[in-house]
Amino acid sequence: MSFPELLVRLRQMLIPTLYQVGELKNPSVLKADLIAGITVALVLVPQSMAYAQLAGLPPYFGLYASFLPPMVAAVFGSSRQLATGPVAVVSLLTAASLEPLAAAGSEGFLAYAVLLAIMVGIFQLFLGLFRLGVLVDFLSHPVVVGFTNAGAIIIGTSQLSKLFGVTVEKAPRHYETVYNIILEATESTHLITFAFSVLSIGIIWGTKKYQPRLPGVLIAVVACTLLSWMIGFEERGGSIVGAIPAGLPSMTIPVFDWEVIKQLIASTIVISLIGFMEAISIAKAMAARTRQRIDANQELVGQGLSNMVSGLFGGYAVSGSFSRSAVNIESGAITGFSSIVTGAVVGITLLFLTPLLYHLPQATLASVIIMAVINLIKIEPIKHAWKAEKHDGIVAVVTFVLTLAMAPHLQNGIIIGVVLAMVLFIYRTMRPRIAIVSRYHDGTFRDVSVHPELDRCKKILMFRFDMSLYYANAGYFETKVLEMVADNPDIEYLILDAEGINTLDATGEEVLLHLSERLQKIGITIIIARMKKQFMDTVRKTGTLEKMGGDNRRFFSRITFALAQAWTNVECDKCGNGKNCPLRTSVAIQQAKERGELEPDKPKPVEIA
Repeated sequence: MSFPELLVRLRQMLIPTLYQVGELKNPSVLKADLIAGITVALVLVPQSMAYAQLAGLPPYFGLYASFLPPMVAAVFGSSRQLATGPVAVVSLLTAASLEPLAAAGSEGFLAYAVLLAIMVGIFQLFLGLFRLGVLVDFLSHPVVVGFTNAGAIIIGTSQLSKLFGVTVEKAPRHYETVYNIILEATESTHLITFAFSVLSIGIIWGTKKYQPRLPGVLIAVVACTLLSWMIGFEERGGSIVGAIPAGLPSMTIPVFDWEVIKQLIASTIVISLIGFMEAISIAKAMAARTRQRIDANQELVGQGLSNMVSGLFGGYAVSGSFSRSAVNIESGAITGFSSIVTGAVVGITLLFLTPLLYHLPQATLASVIIMAVINLIKIEPIKHAWKAEKHDGIVAVVTFVLTLAMAPHLQNGIIIGVVLAMVLFIYRTMRPRIAIVSRYHDGTFRDVSVHPELDRCKKILMFRFDMSLYYANAGYFETKVLEMVADNPDIEYLILDAEGINTLDATGEEVLLHLSERLQKIGITIIIARMKKQFMDTVRKTGTLEKMGGDNRRFFSRITFALAQAWTNVECDKCGNGKNCPLRTSVAIQQAKERGELEPDKPKPVEIA
């Protein structure tokens, strides 16, 4: 893609934003967006500081990541109500990615967080501009479900030390750290800190349960900050946020250390895909409600630019937030202007209100995180995946367990989950269902292993292959066909119902031709029916069509035509040149009547099996 083409692409992406600007001329739309933007900001300010600490960063990093990124994402993205900013999972992944490189909170750690945000932004922007959003599909739903559940548990337990007011040295594994925290808490819990934790959780939970329209997080932050100031919590040994730099962030270009960049590449890809999957899932859910069109590639551009801006202005990696997007749409947001208002309110906070946050207890921020992620722990989707496809359930469980076990190296759990999902999918396609079928009394063809009462023709064997025929299962296909031939020594025609074959690669085509020639030598003719265009394109281009006898002798668009071809050439005492063949509908109906499955002249409906 040339540079002029990129400019055209970006200009096209701005067209939806221009439409939204036109809508703001309506006073009711403008009022709704103002209210929604301010409401989201009231949630975002405390959440962003809490998530920054989860990422191992000072609280003001969260405010910086909440200032410009929501505006940029609103202008260049395709979703009108998606609230972009710091989120729990991306914050956790940021901490996990940077901990091997520098100590949390150190100068190097802060610099690497900025660099990581820019790398994530560049990667997402690249995917969006070159329309490669399809790569997100490699993160299957079971992998995301398993990771999200494990991530929520890791996030919640990572805040235990702040809830109890204890300090322990980090162990190589997260579960070891948690165990040490629990041991320390049983002996050295800071009671005032723990009291603030209980108060904060109680306010957030109680507000959500009894007054869900009130900003519970903001109420907890204000109440606990005032109480902390009044009782001198800092002097009593409590941990508070402390001084937050006042003023808006300035643009800085980070130092690009190529050794560090190489170590962050894997984390960049994981954060980019996980973060975008979270954002696009939320955007699609809201679009279904508002009937808005979502462009995944344009959303990638919006998220990519917002991450780049976040890094350039002192923030860290961001994504779309489910909770804040829900607040945004419930508050009446109509256009992306609500996100611009949100960013502006954060900017006002940075300019004038940061001194008010000095006495905010760390325990309150930890409570905010725990209450935000507790809803991410959902076992039901794992059960559902298991019921839908056992392999998907296995992937979800393995991803969940490995993510927990390997923490803080979270990316390893995701990567193994993705690889396992792909391996199990290929395994399933290597052994697809092959069904020998016969005519049912309703005219359809059913698997004789499911309906053993169905009569079969001795001279004509029909079977169905329920998968694309390609290199991974071509050998299995050949083996099963030869087994059918060995088990039915009297057959003269083998009819393949190819409706389930979506693609035919070179290996599959070669096996099919080889089988045809091999069976023809022993007097068995292969006929293929109900082929799809992709199938026919392959056999035409390779010359297999002519080698197997042409489309009027061996390839037929309907099973009826294939059977007619076989009946014309078959001599069978039982079939009578097809007149009494059990593959004929009239014969199947008569046989069903004789078995007592049908009333004499009235077929009864039967569920398809």
